[in-house]
Amino acid sequence: MYYFFNSNKMFFFFILFFSTLISISSNSWLGCWIGLEINLLSFIPLISNSNNLFNSETSLKYFLTQSIASINFLFSILFNMILFKNFENNFLISILINSSMLIKMGSTPFHFWFPNIMEGLSWLNCFILMTWQKISPMILMSYYLNNNFLVMIMILNVIIGAIGGFNQTSLRKLMAFSSINNLGWMIAAMMISENLWMFYFYLYSFLVMMMCFLFSILNIFFINQMYNFNMNYPIKISILINFFSLGGLPPFLGFFPKWIIINFMLNNNLFIISFIFIMMSLIMLFFYIRIMYSSLMFFNLKFKWFKIFIKNKSMIIINFFNLISLLGMILSTLFFL
Repeated sequence: MYYFFNSNKMFFFFILFFSTLISISSNSWLGCWIGLEINLLSFIPLISNSNNLFNSETSLKYFLTQSIASINFLFSILFNMILFKNFENNFLISILINSSMLIKMGSTPFHFWFPNIMEGLSWLNCFILMTWQKISPMILMSYYLNNNFLVMIMILNVIIGAIGGFNQTSLRKLMAFSSINNLGWMIAAMMISENLWMFYFYLYSFLVMMMCFLFSILNIFFINQMYNFNMNYPIKISILINFFSLGGLPPFLGFFPKWIIINFMLNNNLFIISFIFIMMSLIMLFFYIRIMYSSLMFFNLKFKWFKIFIKNKSMIIINFFNLISLLGMILSTLFFL
């Protein structure tokens, strides 16, 4: 809500929104590049916050990584225009363009900046970085896919996203590695069909929005805060439901798009890749359950000096979203009509 009471933030927020539309609706690669640059320059003022200790460091890291990606992208398109005149399916150029988009998204093996920058952001900015900032690079990457290269990248994403989440005490870093893991699934969905990618992206954005909303109203940034806070029980159950859904546990909404992707892989005899994807999802679920198990077990450990008051309106919204997530698999049967 802070954006809507600050005219400067609101201005840059709208520029961020329209820059993505410019990028994905452009009919030239140069127009796409301009849209990405406007997007970068509008997001930096949004992440700058005087209350944040990591303000300068986060802004500079984000600017440098995105600038490197933009330079790489511009070099790729100019190199192709000079050498090949028209965009043939050149292996080297496609790898260069895909790599620059992967850097922008924080994908493996260019993911090292992503958790560090997430650590220095507010929950609202984390939500924007994990969802909205991935739209332009994903759609631009879909114009010039290199399938052999991206199969390797999506496998690396799910593995590093799962393994990187171990030994993390920060919830923002944990969500960052979760985002890297889900990016592997999104690339797989993109290679199957753009409609499936959109479906996966909408559901993923919904779940991330729910998690960021809960952590934001509770002002939680580290795992140990979930043990210490005197949270009311429905809030803990709500976080549990959304973690399970994000991990892709069957009765919940998050399982449905993963099920479609695995089903497609099995139909195309990609047994090893589907096995890796399923195993990595189980690892993700393991550390989600580990957090929630401890949090639920420590429910009776009440400290009088911690008290959270949540407005009734917020609780109504939370309960409504929980209902959607719980009834997700029932509602998703409508997909087959």
